[in-house]
Amino acid sequence: MAKQKRKVTEVTGKKNKKLKVSARETPLAPEGAPGGEDTRPEGAAACRALQETDPELSPEEKRVLERKLKKERKKEERKRLREAGTAAAQKPPARRSGAELALDYLCSWAQKHQDWRFQKTRQTWLLLHMYDSDKVPDKHFSTLLAYLEGLRGRARELTVQKAEALMQELDEAGAASPDPLLLEKTQRLRQVLQLLS
Repeated sequence: MAKQKRKVTEVTGKKNKKLKVSARETPLAPEGAPGGEDTRPEGAAACRALQETDPELSPEEKRVLERKLKKERKKEERKRLREAGTAAAQKPPARRSGAELALDYLCSWAQKHQDWRFQKTRQTWLLLHMYDSDKVPDKHFSTLLAYLEGLRGRARELTVQKAEALMQELDEAGAASPDPLLLEKTQRLRQVLQLLS
């Protein structure tokens, strides 16, 4: 039994050595080779190149070797780009902020397009930030008031409750010092309460 185990480990050890040797022998060429052609094996070409180097490799060993070669090619490419002075990692496209998405949602509702559909997260953002003139500009506030007319159920009740609580808070704070931002917020609150009550 012990002899069989040793034989198996010896055989797998030999295969691993073959993999390492064939990986070293396979030439790595960057994408833009001086000859003008892409000499890098990919897909079926890589498979053929692997078969030529060692026909005794199993499909799993070939996949492992292909992955190793691909990883080395990427590493070489990153190194080449770093040396050239360009950023190796491409920046993902900038994601739009919640404010932009919510205001687009509101505008599409106002235009009554066929593709408009209710989005809870956008409505929640609008309800949370509707009193802030920086986040919801005045040009969009009138549209938001029209949107709030159609507000139903628990969302309407909560909006009225929060508006009343905020109004009391602002009345107490506003008595101490008249701040122009608080005045604007108070005006918006009154409009919302007048509309929904």
